[in-house]
Amino acid sequence: MKSLSELSERDVVALAIASEEEDSRIYQHFADRLRPDFPASAEIFDGMAEEEREHRNSLYGFYRSRFGEHLPPIRREDVRGFLKRRAVWWSPHLDLDRMRREAEVMELQAASFYEKAAQQTLDVSMRELFTKLAEVERGHERKAGELHAAHLTDNAEAAEEHARRRLFVLQYVQPGLAGLIDGSVSTLAPLFAAAFATQNNWETFLVGLAASVGAGISMGLTEALSDDGEITGRGSPWLRGLVCGLMTAAGGIGHTLPYLVPDSWPNAFMLATGIAAVVVAVELVAISWIRTRYMETPFWSATYQVVVGGVLVLLAGIFIGSA
Repeated sequence: MKSLSELSERDVVALAIASEEEDSRIYQHFADRLRPDFPASAEIFDGMAEEEREHRNSLYGFYRSRFGEHLPPIRREDVRGFLKRRAVWWSPHLDLDRMRREAEVMELQAASFYEKAAQQTLDVSMRELFTKLAEVERGHERKAGELHAAHLTDNAEAAEEHARRRLFVLQYVQPGLAGLIDGSVSTLAPLFAAAFATQNNWETFLVGLAASVGAGISMGLTEALSDDGEITGRGSPWLRGLVCGLMTAAGGIGHTLPYLVPDSWPNAFMLATGIAAVVVAVELVAISWIRTRYMETPFWSATYQVVVGGVLVLLAGIFIGSA
């Protein structure tokens, strides 16, 4: 592997051509990924990709006039000192903000490369070309600002913000809410059945813990395997499964923890059961708030639906445990 200072002028220009071509493809990929949900931002990256292609064409025209048609197969990863480019474009979690941050890093790297290349070349015309390209890369932030002003109107920004919120709800809120509802409601029956059947806090805690962990694993796998996210746009199935599984387990463990009250305490069973009932009420209110905040369900309607379901499951557990 060679450093930039060890490359010939021919290799440096060829490296610049390869770099501009790669950057243009990355920007174009960003644009294509954004187009269904963020068309205005996609146009910004379309413009940046087009500018990189223009740079590539001007460099290749210069190269052909000096060195002929053939380009040596040199890449950035073949040169010491270049940062290894992360393949962020493969990530299923590549959102708009991450694309913009990645573009800033790419522009900084390109400007630094051209400045160093200009400093080491003895050819005046080549130095002028590299200096000009360095200035252009430094000015990409201004270019993005111009494109932002041209394409991201108030209506477009509002539409993109709505799309961003919709994606957040699809990828995180829905699986998390499904898990929290399942964990908070479905574990009530086995927990309170065990509580009233044994009236032993430790044994009840073990049953609740097993039910919560089991439900978390089951719901996590169900969410991950039910939808790969390719068509629905709901994101990584395993991330959704993780969110759903953790929230399911958390929902069940919340009202299981009160049964850690030692059996040696006076009225230990009634104390633990009373605390667990309060925790259940808090969980149901939290579920209602989340449905109101993100699913646009009226609070009292959401509360009624969740409370009725929770009470029915709770009574079923108490009835079975007391039989």
